[in-house]
Amino acid sequence: MDNLLTGEVQVEAGHPSVEVQAQLKEKYATIDLDALDKRDARLLMQLLLLQGYRVEKIQANHQMTPDTIGILVAYLIEKIVALPAQAKILDLGVGTANLLVTVLNQLKNSNLHGYGVDNDDTLLTLASIMVNLTKAPVELFHQDAMDPILVNDADLVIGDFPVGYYPIDEKVKGMETAAQEGHSYAHHLMIEKAVTQMKAGAWGIFVLPAGLFESKQAKLLLNYVQEHAYLQGMLNLPQELFQDKAAQKAILILQKKGGQSKQGQPILLGSFPSLKDNQAFNQFLVQIDAWKQANFK
Repeated sequence: MDNLLTGEVQVEAGHPSVEVQAQLKEKYATIDLDALDKRDARLLMQLLLLQGYRVEKIQANHQMTPDTIGILVAYLIEKIVALPAQAKILDLGVGTANLLVTVLNQLKNSNLHGYGVDNDDTLLTLASIMVNLTKAPVELFHQDAMDPILVNDADLVIGDFPVGYYPIDEKVKGMETAAQEGHSYAHHLMIEKAVTQMKAGAWGIFVLPAGLFESKQAKLLLNYVQEHAYLQGMLNLPQELFQDKAAQKAILILQKKGGQSKQGQPILLGSFPSLKDNQAFNQFLVQIDAWKQANFK
């Protein structure tokens, strides 16, 4: 993909051969990336990544967020979040940028600007290619999400957060979701960091384990959320998207306190029906719309 963007052929340890280099350059000269539809470009990138996943054993935290989940996140944003004309959208664990680019494409607002943060240089390289191919209005930052972030007062923070322990205890010692002993959960810390980066009244929509509030450190997270944000919703994603029930994820919906924010009544809880059941799925979306109208007209 980098070859396509630059028009040059990267050569490592004599590969590809001089003959193949010439063939590739000839083919590259016939490709007009400017004429490539943004959606087609993103789908092309996905197909190549999926092919790579079949060959390499990629850990779950390094895999891209599937389109289905990205579209559901974008739908919730469209229905629930009232974004200003020129909004800043921050993705704290941007990975390959598939979630962020999907959201930007679905919202269809040319004034939105995305910012992506990730500490994995390989994932960020893939994100850079995704952004360049789709011409998405996104800036990428190669850094640890726990370090100071240049993007403050975000209008919306999204993320498909990595699940596991954060290894550097000293760095997160002063954070409210940090464990008193041992390693802290990285996804808890990232929720806290996300709320910190939001402007008052802004929203956060995150893809997280369905059993988020059942872990041994859940009390720390719940206390933090109650103090600084409103827990507006927790919606389980369709079970069919996950081979293992233990790996099922949900979409957490938070709103930072302040500004015009308020607690929605009741909290939006439930599970998305099967994507194959059109009637049940559409009925569930109607319920979400009704909740929004009742609480945030």
